[in-house]
Amino acid sequence: MEPVITVPAPGAPKKKKHSLSKAERLAGRLALAAIGLEAEFKVIVDGKETTPERVFGTPQSFVRQRLVHREGRSYHLPTGGAVYFDTGVIEVATPPIEVEAGCAERAGRSLWEAIQFVRDELDAWEAQTGRDIHLQGFSAHYNVSFEAPTPRHRVEDLAFLLAHILPAPMMLVAANRRSTGVGVRPRGNRIEVTVDFTPDAALSCAAAALVTGVVRAVMRWPSYHPLMLQRVGVPVITGFCPKPHTSRQGWLAHASCYEQNPFEAGPDARIWETTAGGPHALRDIARVVYSRFRGGVRAIAEPSTLRLLDDLLAGRAPSLLDLEDRPAAYDDVGRACRWEALFPPEMLARSRYEEVLIHAVRGDVLRLGRRAYRPARPVGWSAFEFRADGGERRTFTVDYLLQHARDWSEA
Repeated sequence: MEPVITVPAPGAPKKKKHSLSKAERLAGRLALAAIGLEAEFKVIVDGKETTPERVFGTPQSFVRQRLVHREGRSYHLPTGGAVYFDTGVIEVATPPIEVEAGCAERAGRSLWEAIQFVRDELDAWEAQTGRDIHLQGFSAHYNVSFEAPTPRHRVEDLAFLLAHILPAPMMLVAANRRSTGVGVRPRGNRIEVTVDFTPDAALSCAAAALVTGVVRAVMRWPSYHPLMLQRVGVPVITGFCPKPHTSRQGWLAHASCYEQNPFEAGPDARIWETTAGGPHALRDIARVVYSRFRGGVRAIAEPSTLRLLDDLLAGRAPSLLDLEDRPAAYDDVGRACRWEALFPPEMLARSRYEEVLIHAVRGDVLRLGRRAYRPARPVGWSAFEFRADGGERRTFTVDYLLQHARDWSEA
C-alpha cells in the first residue's frame, strides 16, 4: 500500500526573511559530529509572569561571580554552557558534545548542571531581595550536527522527513498533556528538534539519545524522499501533515495536524489509522518507529537510558502522557525537580569539547611551547580568542584545542 503522506506544495513553507544572530554568523562547523541541548523557562516573580529582561537586564545581574560575556545578554557559565535571555524567557544551553557512547547522558548532565547553577544563583537573589522567583519549564531543543552524504542531501528535506518520524516516540518520551507539538527545524549545519521541557533529568537524557540515534541514522539514508518511510517500514498516522513551525523555518507536528489531539487522547487508545493499517495506539506506533532505530540509539546510549526508553515505549514505565495533567514540577524547575547526579564525572567522563570550554571559561592558561596564552573572549561556540603574555592575540578553534588537552594549567 502506498503511504498516505501529504507533501506540501513546492516551496512550502516559504522562507522567512530574518537576520541570523551574531552567534549563528560566528559559529563555525565543528570537526566532530556533535549534539547540544537547550532549555527555555518562563519567569514567575511574586506569582506573576514577567520577562527576565525587565527584572534583570542581563544574566550577570543575578549571578554573583563574574561570567564570561559572549554577546548581547549571553554569558558563558562555569559548566561550559551558556545562559541568555531570548524573547522573554531565560534559556540555558550546553556546550557541543561530540557524538559517541554516552553523549546523550553527557549533554543531559550539562544541561541540568546549567539549570541548577542558575537556580542556585536565583535562590541567592531571592534571599537578598526578599522576592520570590520560579522557573517554569517551557521548551527544550535537541540539536544534532548535520553532514550531507552527497550534495543532493539537503538539510531542509531531512527536517521534513524527520517531522514524520520523530513525533510519535518523542510524544511518549518528552511531551505532556498540555503540549502543542513536536517540531523539527533545519539550521544549516544542524537539525534542531523542539518539544516540551521535561522536568526529569533521566527523561532529558532519554530524549537526547532518541533524537540523536534517529537523526544520525536517517541522515545516512540514500534519499530523503518521503517514500523512504514505506521502504524502511516507518508508519505514519493517516492524514497527518506537519504545519510550518511557529518560529524560524521548519515543521511542527501540532495537535491540529491530527484528527484528534494525540496529547490528550491517551497513549493506549487504539484510535489511529496508519500507513501500516490500524487502528493502533500511539504507544504501539511509537514502539514500531523506535524499533527501526534502536540499534543507532543503543550505540550512543548508556544501558540505564536504553532500559528507560524500552520501558516507556513498552508501557512498563509511565509516560508523562499517562498522567492526568502536566506534573507540578514544571512550575518550579531547579527545586521541585533537580539534577540528582545520575551520571557523575567519575562514572562518565566529560566530553572533550566540554573540557576545552570549561578550561577556557575558567580562564586557565594554555601553554604552547614557551608561550603562555590566556583566554580573552569566546568566538561563537567553536573558537576562543587568546592573549599571549606579550600582547599577541590569536584565535584557536576548539578542534585545535582538543590537540592540546594536556597543555592547560590553572590560572
